[in-house]
Amino acid sequence: MNPTDEKYSFAFQRILQIMNELREQCPWDRKQTIHSLRHLTIEETYELSDAILNEDWQEIKNELGDIFLHIIFYAKIASENQAFDIAEVIHHLAEKLIRRHPHIYGEVKAEDEEAVKRNWEVIKLQEKNGKKVENTVLGGVPTSLPAMVKAMRIQEKARGVGFDWDNRQQVWEKVEEELQEFKETYQHLPDEQIDKEKAEEEFGDLIFALINYARFMHINPETALEKTNRKFIHRFNFLERESKKDGKKLEEMSLAEMDEYWERAKNLESNQIA
Repeated sequence: MNPTDEKYSFAFQRILQIMNELREQCPWDRKQTIHSLRHLTIEETYELSDAILNEDWQEIKNELGDIFLHIIFYAKIASENQAFDIAEVIHHLAEKLIRRHPHIYGEVKAEDEEAVKRNWEVIKLQEKNGKKVENTVLGGVPTSLPAMVKAMRIQEKARGVGFDWDNRQQVWEKVEEELQEFKETYQHLPDEQIDKEKAEEEFGDLIFALINYARFMHINPETALEKTNRKFIHRFNFLERESKKDGKKLEEMSLAEMDEYWERAKNLESNQIA
């Protein structure tokens, strides 16, 4: 992208003008507040996530446009309340990026990705000084994040200040330790004797350790799980569809019968990949 190309300034001016017109003339747009838009923004973010997982570039373009609309919308409402405008948002972002990349815009050395991440977290903490927020390493992790995403962010932020395992073998040993502890504690107990609250806590420890290992493997566990969800849905839909063609009802089939269709679905996937 050439920032001096007039097509960018024209596009930006055009959407700002449309936003002004909608806010003045459209009953729905006039009615919106930052609170009424919030759940819609979250929905749009998940739709973008779906498009990314599908690697659907046309849909990614569409969803990016929807999210950009929301950014413009929030800034418009803010300007009406004399809080800030879109120019301030952009300049604030630019200044933050410059501050947090001293290896590009300053004299700090960062030889690899990990050094960049560490610098980022240290600078982020420094920026909080003097603000009315808790100045802690984990204070910037949003409380409303989905649990798996939050676990990743917690671990990444802790790593940014040096609180982390040395290698993935150590992490895997922790996974095995948590798994063995959970297994030995609960596998022989009847359901009515299981302390559900304690079991939940220990199962959470196991998941946290697995997420930690995924991080060392450079695997995003949220993406990995979503891909598995989609794979399961695809195979189950095949099972349901093909058994119906054969005149069978799922509720009347044995697990062994279902598994035959499941294996057929897996084989078809393997052939498609090959």
